[in-house]
Amino acid sequence: MSGRERQAAAIMIQGTGSHVGKSVIVAGLCRALVRRGLKVAPFKPQNMSNNAAVAADGGEIGRAQALQARAARLPASVHMNPVLLKPETETGAQIIVQGKRFGTMRAAEYGRRKGELLPRVLESFARVGGDADIVIAEGAGSPAETNLRSGDIANMGFAEAANVPVILVGDIDRGGVIASLVGTHAVLDEEDRQRIRGFVINKLRGDPGLFEAGVRTIAERTGWPCLGVVPWFDGAGALPAEDVLGLGQTAGGCELVIAVPRLPRIANFDDLDPLRMEPGVSVRIVEPGNPLPAEARLVLLPGSKSTIGDLAALRRQGWDIDIVAHRRRGGHVLGLCGGYQMLGATIADPEGIEGRPGTVSGLGLLAVDTVLTADKATRNVIGTHVSSGERIAGYEIHLGETGGDDCERPFLDLEGRPDGAISADGLVAGTYVHGILASDGFRRAFLAGLGVSGSNVRYEAAVEAALDGLADHLEAHVDIDRLLTIAGLPR
Repeated sequence: MSGRERQAAAIMIQGTGSHVGKSVIVAGLCRALVRRGLKVAPFKPQNMSNNAAVAADGGEIGRAQALQARAARLPASVHMNPVLLKPETETGAQIIVQGKRFGTMRAAEYGRRKGELLPRVLESFARVGGDADIVIAEGAGSPAETNLRSGDIANMGFAEAANVPVILVGDIDRGGVIASLVGTHAVLDEEDRQRIRGFVINKLRGDPGLFEAGVRTIAERTGWPCLGVVPWFDGAGALPAEDVLGLGQTAGGCELVIAVPRLPRIANFDDLDPLRMEPGVSVRIVEPGNPLPAEARLVLLPGSKSTIGDLAALRRQGWDIDIVAHRRRGGHVLGLCGGYQMLGATIADPEGIEGRPGTVSGLGLLAVDTVLTADKATRNVIGTHVSSGERIAGYEIHLGETGGDDCERPFLDLEGRPDGAISADGLVAGTYVHGILASDGFRRAFLAGLGVSGSNVRYEAAVEAALDGLADHLEAHVDIDRLLTIAGLPR
């Protein structure tokens, strides 16, 4: 499909680097434009993240695109993020194409073959735009990585193929924003340079008047107009973090300390977000080299993209010893998905999905065994927390099946299908279902079981309020009318 054939206007938000705020800006624009009465659809041709969501049509997409779909008041679709790279090692990743597992490739192989996926990307782009007034696309990393330009499907390669104009975002909070924007202009070839139609300065702290000379310098050196200087948005903390770098500590001195080991391939860590909103809870992300805090009442093992590899990393840190000691002191342990698999007696990988075929010992805190299989479960689910009777909603993304004696005490009832396991003493539990802590009634009951009562956090309402606040913020600081004109949408 060429840009001339597309059915919707479109604009692409690219950045001078990773973590400049592209995803948040796209989410805010989606909400701002849908409130103006437009049909808006988000799109990211290629994402790299282990923080995934299950779309309404059943496959995997990046969690950020699911949030953007929510901002646009649309059901999430696999076509909003047709290529998702889920890192499994330092040099290799699982490739998800239009929601389904495509295979596993090392970085060099993917670099050679990524251009083969462009037709699938353009097909998804056409489908997303088929019922929209405007598509807001998001780049990945930076177009200044010119070594990746050949066969590119994430930034300028996609923008060229789909004939989409680009707005470039720079992060002033990180420093060097003038050099990053002017430097991007300097290294791009002329055709790509001309495709950029303006820039936005993001995450400004302090007096915007102090950067007026900086804006003039960028505009003079690049010929690009400034579409806005966006102050730091405090409400972003209520939105799910796209990347593990977004994880931080919540305040100390709280009623309940929850310890979360930072595993190398931690996945779906937005499971922690509702807990981090709770005023009576301190979520402690434990960095490698540090012991798990003895005062923790709960150790939470999060999801993992590489269960066996992360279990080995956990052992190298001595955290397995800390967890066993924690349980002996009467502490609670909760495992989510990969963390649930780690809690069992064994993890078998007969097909070599995560490495060499074989079986490894788990932590032995649950009487269950897991067998990894190539078939991946990806589904949205609803059900009931067995112990409290509270309703939950969540999603599954996992390889493998788990069974054993402790599964006779399931953690959840998914409308007649038992899920998870609880130890005989009730201190250790695991489940395959992500997202359950966003269910307010369940979270209140779960925290009450750990001694924290009186929670009144309404998580989903807080996310909605943050999206509306973000839309207000961008309306005040970005020339959205000019952005729409650049996208080709009449006012």
